[in-house]
Amino acid sequence: MNYLKDYTVPAYLVDRVDLKFEIEEAQTRVHSRLVIKRNEKSAAPGNLWLDGSATLLSLTLDGERLAPGSYQLNEDGLLIPGVPDSFILEVETGLDPLANTSLMGLYASNGNLFTQCEPEGFRKITFYMDRPDVMAKFTTTIVADKQKYPVLLSNGNKVGEGVLDKKRHWVKWVDPYRKPAYLFALVAGKLVAARDKFLTQRGREVTLEIWTEPADQDKVAFAMGAVKRAMKWDEQRFGLEYDLDIYMIVAVSDFNMGAMENKGLNIFNTSAVLARKDTRTDAEFQRVEAIIAHEYFHNWTGNRVTCRDWFQLSLKEGLTVFRDQEFSSDLGSRAVKRIDDVKSLRAMQFPEDAGPTAHPIRPDSYIEMNNFYTMTVYEKGAEVVRMYHTLLGEEGFRKGMDLYFKRHDGQAVTCDDFRAAMADANGVDLEQFALWYSQAGTPLLQVSSQYDAAAQRYALTVKQSCRAIAGLPAPQALHIPLALGLVGADGRDLPLQLEGEDLALTGTRVLDIKQDEQTFVFLNVTEEPVPSLLRGFSAPVKLEYDWRDDQLAFLMANDSDSFCRWEAGQTLAERLFRQLIDAVAAGKPLLLPETFIAAFRAVLKDHAADPALRALMLGLPSEAEILEMVDVADPAIIHQVRDFVLDQLAESLRGEWHEAYHLHQTREYKPEDAGKRDLKNRTLQMLTRLSVAWPAEAARKQALEADNMSDQMGAMLALRDHDGEERDECYTAFAARWQRDALVMDKFFMLLASSQLAGTLDHVRAAMEHPAFSLKNPNKARALIGTFGNNMAHFHAVDGSGYRFLADQVLALDVINPQVASRLVRAFNRWKKLEPVRQGLMKAELERMLNSKLSKDVYEIVYKNLNA
Repeated sequence: MNYLKDYTVPAYLVDRVDLKFEIEEAQTRVHSRLVIKRNEKSAAPGNLWLDGSATLLSLTLDGERLAPGSYQLNEDGLLIPGVPDSFILEVETGLDPLANTSLMGLYASNGNLFTQCEPEGFRKITFYMDRPDVMAKFTTTIVADKQKYPVLLSNGNKVGEGVLDKKRHWVKWVDPYRKPAYLFALVAGKLVAARDKFLTQRGREVTLEIWTEPADQDKVAFAMGAVKRAMKWDEQRFGLEYDLDIYMIVAVSDFNMGAMENKGLNIFNTSAVLARKDTRTDAEFQRVEAIIAHEYFHNWTGNRVTCRDWFQLSLKEGLTVFRDQEFSSDLGSRAVKRIDDVKSLRAMQFPEDAGPTAHPIRPDSYIEMNNFYTMTVYEKGAEVVRMYHTLLGEEGFRKGMDLYFKRHDGQAVTCDDFRAAMADANGVDLEQFALWYSQAGTPLLQVSSQYDAAAQRYALTVKQSCRAIAGLPAPQALHIPLALGLVGADGRDLPLQLEGEDLALTGTRVLDIKQDEQTFVFLNVTEEPVPSLLRGFSAPVKLEYDWRDDQLAFLMANDSDSFCRWEAGQTLAERLFRQLIDAVAAGKPLLLPETFIAAFRAVLKDHAADPALRALMLGLPSEAEILEMVDVADPAIIHQVRDFVLDQLAESLRGEWHEAYHLHQTREYKPEDAGKRDLKNRTLQMLTRLSVAWPAEAARKQALEADNMSDQMGAMLALRDHDGEERDECYTAFAARWQRDALVMDKFFMLLASSQLAGTLDHVRAAMEHPAFSLKNPNKARALIGTFGNNMAHFHAVDGSGYRFLADQVLALDVINPQVASRLVRAFNRWKKLEPVRQGLMKAELERMLNSKLSKDVYEIVYKNLNA
């Protein structure tokens, strides 16, 4: 177990690393030359610890080869006692990339070699102080067969290349900036590049290269444009300019993550860089742009300023997620982007906060660091950064960022250093705000109001609380920004004048919630308003207020804040689902209130509104989100009531769905019509629920004739749960057409695994034998096995077959790739919320896994599930 409280500065520092990779058929030999000196800040004795798990071939200190008895070697690394204050250490290791299925360190994919070193992959390559607070300048020379590996890439700028003999060539790269080992990268193979240029704000020309396998080179034009948009945006919004002569992206299909920000050489999962209209959906185009921006933005928030230790991971990831969210908001629809981000947070991070693996954005301990690349660290971390922005404003936040870079460029620092920069730049006290870094769980705000018509006073009382989590300190009152407005009968925001103020301001106000209970009094409120609370989702909290249903419908139609308009509909839906679940439990008939239908009718009829926003407002909470709404969940009942609501909405509004479907047809594919396509395809999915033939035929025609993947997938989703010949024809044609495109086949596997039709588990088992499927490929495992784990109807089958299947796959995958296996096993995280029968079945599978030989990655998740 690793603990934050045990952090000590490194006893030694590395000034320079000279690496030489000699890539051979049977073995890759890595020679590292380390210039090391004692850390003046450390009082540790003269013993040098190097992390490492590669095969050690030789060890030389100041030119003298060390005999095995002069150092201690174990499975985690080696200890060299009695080293001098400064010295040169040379380490030679042997690697077998072809046998490395973990996809960490140096590994092979489709005949090419790639690295992944974050968080602790560099130790699989050589012996080193593999920790982020050891920053050094790297020089890398790669020697390889020039026919098999014509392209040799690493960090920094290329300074030399040549030919050794008829078969072998070499390339030398120098990174002028200090970096920790986790940012090291190497690529070798048969790849081709798309090239472009970017002129920085100071007039420097930067070469841009995106490397792929030859067959994928026609899918990178959008990604190249995204790079240039990200570079320009970062200069304009934060004054941050790129600092090397070249910026490279390399796409690989075997990759555990979305992408990796290695200095100057970003390695991307193909799913995060390849985009063409016939193979990727509008949502995937947006994801590609966001991830490219995210990794580019890391050049400053992660590379130039990095984290001192892995407990501080949110320092770089939360901040950079916030930055990519702002980038996407500035280039697209800010309202739609904000709602999408909140939906993702609630669907995945809120359950994490409520489950056995709950942890603060800066954890206190971990067994396996790979397990803390979580929604909490990333997405909740971004919400914490957003709260700085809400509290300080755009100008104040920029002042804080500028001071952060001025103080810490070239350093490895902590979350407290970032908070201090924000506080000092603005002259504010953020001590209480620090609790967001150390406190786990989702806070609850309970709000009540009282209106005094005679005095024209409106009082809001806010109570905050957070559940206690075993093993963590008792929760304390947080500093929470609560953005709100008061909406009058005409649908407009009322002027807001807090008690003690002289002026009234119209629009949104931000209240500082700092105590367990606070009351805020607004003066000169001429009519009883409807409160619009948590505007823009100003804090990652749950909020309770006793709105009447008609008030929610009113906000849904009139609120000036787009998030609160959407949220009003979600609150209405949550109330409805709770009532329907109770009705099923009591054996009462299910009824859909007319007010709920009317609210959806109003959205469908609001032709002036943004189609993308309307599509979001017409969406219901997922079954997983509904599961979080109840104390004890029966997945079968949840599935029943959600299906009932969808069927009733489809039938009651069939004319409105039909009208919207036809109004949003487009003659040709235009990127700016993404919202129209989204709304059209959502209406098509509703129409196929009707017991009439034409929607299924319309979906069949669209699936077979669409010239873009957004419409093709929209139709395939509409047919996914349709038990008829149209579905069979389209699915067969889809698989036949795209069998050679790995990313499109991932969509096919997702469609199979998410189906609600009978026999889905059998279809998933059969898909594992498909030539396009491989459990060794993370994208395939996530698409098929991961999607099935989110299929409420079939994963939670009452006979336990879904649980057994997923546990079997976790055990099989754990031998191949523990990092991916640990992600999939999280499908069991909410087992304690289920009704007793399923709870027992899930527990039995968790115990079966715990009693197997597990990696640290999977063991930590399974153990916490059973013992938290």
